[in-house]
Amino acid sequence: MDIEARIKELKKDKDAVILAHYYVDGRVQEVADYVGDSYYLSKIASETPNKVIVFCGVLFMAESAKVLSPEKTVLMPDKVADCPMAHMAKVEDIASIREKYDDLAVVCYINSTTEIKANSDVCVTSSNAEKVIKKLPQKNIYFIPDSNLGRYLSSLIPDKNFILNGGYCHVHNNVIAKDVKDKKAKYPNSKLLAHPECTKEVLDMADYVGSTSGIIEYVANSQDNSFIICTEEGVLYKLKKENPDIEFILINNKQVCPDMKRVTIDKLVKCLEAMDNQISVDEEVGAKAFLALEKMLELAR
Repeated sequence: MDIEARIKELKKDKDAVILAHYYVDGRVQEVADYVGDSYYLSKIASETPNKVIVFCGVLFMAESAKVLSPEKTVLMPDKVADCPMAHMAKVEDIASIREKYDDLAVVCYINSTTEIKANSDVCVTSSNAEKVIKKLPQKNIYFIPDSNLGRYLSSLIPDKNFILNGGYCHVHNNVIAKDVKDKKAKYPNSKLLAHPECTKEVLDMADYVGSTSGIIEYVANSQDNSFIICTEEGVLYKLKKENPDIEFILINNKQVCPDMKRVTIDKLVKCLEAMDNQISVDEEVGAKAFLALEKMLELAR
């Protein structure tokens, strides 16, 4: 029996659904039931009737799925796969900011730990953050943990006062403005597409700034045939599969998340066979984090 058939058999036996982020290995994306960005997968995690969720991504994603569906079994092919940025916000900093500012909303990027979500007022993703924040009544927004995304959102929502945290995604921060300028000079007819986790200097040069799903949609609706990509290289699997005649150019060889690369199809099979790498969340903390995630889903509609 080939590996794809084995996974199909295991899904049926375990009543499992496989969710995969755009950044994981292409073979994993091929066998997944749903492939998407954080917001899309968060919605699926809350709506799927399956008793078992296999989350092919990093830890904060699987924890979010567990928070939204505490009664379900949530598995990860590799529990070591994590997101450094998720740990770049601190509970004590949230408490300090709450003391300093009135009329404050703590807005937590979904790329964060469950504890940070539990101490926030609402979660957001890169695809829904602008919509959600505009609906908040508070004037002051403490945006955590990603300072690059927070700075970009502040430019889109000037009537809010953004207080930024010092966090960042090491992959997107490795997209250096000088390298981008060099690529633009080399490929002058290529459109530059950038994820808002990149620095302001990079975003200022972009023809389009948007989430991973936004970048994919932009390419699908464009008449251009060459794009410079300023985000994680994993998205190229989806882009090249759907647009085989289009040229896609990366800025450098650092546009890869090593934790996402830990998620392989062999590990996926093993975790389903053994029902291994189960995700658990403290019940009290999870209940508080649920409110922030639920509010996101409500405001993003």
